[in-house]
Amino acid sequence: MLTSKGKKYLRKQSHDIQPIFQVGKAGVNDNMTTQISEALEKRELIKVSILQNNFDDNQAVADEIASQTGAQIVQVIGNTVILYKESVNNKQINLP
Repeated sequence: MLTSKGKKYLRKQSHDIQPIFQVGKAGVNDNMTTQISEALEKRELIKVSILQNNFDDNQAVADEIASQTGAQIVQVIGNTVILYKESVNNKQINLP
């Protein structure tokens, strides 16, 4: 579980990261969650953009992605979700 210090640190680290996945009107599917899991293993910290044509609640989309990938939600801000999952083989981020 992330502490408030950990979340603050990860928000700072994610500032310059561009979203690498987009959730559209089809919503979250198995293929997308598989790719997000693989990206989290390589990068540990990613952003996911939720497009305007997705009518689901942004927090609900973030919760669904997090539960299916085992990631932790750092922040949901606007239409962007910041996710963190500690990598097993490629640890890059050391939380305070």
